[in-house]
Amino acid sequence: MAIGEIKELPKSWAMLGGDGPESYTQNSSYQKGVVDASMEMVDDGIMEKLDLKSLAVEHKHHAQFNNSAALSGFQVFFNDVATNDFNTLFKALHSNEKYFSAGLPGTFFGRLLPRSTLHFAHSSYCLHWLSKVPKEVLDSESPAWNKGSIQCDGLKKEVTKAYSAQFQSDMSTFLEARAQEIVGGGLMVIITGGLPDGVLMSQAGIGMYYDLLGSCLIDMAELGVISEEKLDSFNLPLYYSSSKEIEEIIKANGNFSIERMDSLSHNIWKTSRETKIKVSVTGGRAVFQGLLEDHFGREVAEKTFENFETKLDENFSIIDGAAHEHIDHFILLKRNVN
Repeated sequence: MAIGEIKELPKSWAMLGGDGPESYTQNSSYQKGVVDASMEMVDDGIMEKLDLKSLAVEHKHHAQFNNSAALSGFQVFFNDVATNDFNTLFKALHSNEKYFSAGLPGTFFGRLLPRSTLHFAHSSYCLHWLSKVPKEVLDSESPAWNKGSIQCDGLKKEVTKAYSAQFQSDMSTFLEARAQEIVGGGLMVIITGGLPDGVLMSQAGIGMYYDLLGSCLIDMAELGVISEEKLDSFNLPLYYSSSKEIEEIIKANGNFSIERMDSLSHNIWKTSRETKIKVSVTGGRAVFQGLLEDHFGREVAEKTFENFETKLDENFSIIDGAAHEHIDHFILLKRNVN
């Protein structure tokens, strides 16, 4: 294993499994909407950037050779943490798919496949998750101690520096691992949450959302339900980067050329206030309940989301009317031919 690779992530990093009303399967419409909004860019990238002399992809094959017959021999690997609910994933796949599918458990911050195995990689809305919370932000003796907040809100430069350094390390490790697995001339699409250049997390609606979630935990600490020490030892392992940060990391890695870098435009939030609140609460529960249960216990996690729904209803106009919003980065990379 190469230096810097992470063997495994905590169990609580996994989303809620199954296909019940609180599951990630039923509460990931935003993430699906982002992926749907990227499909035209993905298709264009394959058509324009993939080198068919050494690679084969169905869209490109049909366009170049006017062959309507499906290509045989496609192998698709679905990767997630080992505690992900792969059973639900495979139940959702159609039996007539034109590819062979396989689950690939393990962290993407390390090698997952043999060298030069992949022709096309797709990282879907996950690289704003860090491999761990920077230890400095949980250390009361550190200038980067993040007391009073559960996120990197951008207001304290030492905290931001610690989170940014962890993101740079994780992103570099990710790129190095994929560079080993993707063939020369192969493509990789990255879709990840981020911020516009120069915008702080605290200025964006998503940052206000996480602050509101944190305020529910602060309320319980003030009521004595959880200890202040327990609260201070909890931070979200999330970092929303700017396009400038990502570009610098990719260029420093040196294994990929940036073929396209854009932000996705979609109408996912153009719906009623009630629907937005419901999606925000159920989506947050599906993503973060494992983290909260692991750190505070199930009762506290349940109470947190009950209070969060009430607070979100009371404060939604502030969040919805934020001057800035986070963006969804779309990045198309091509593996350099060595």
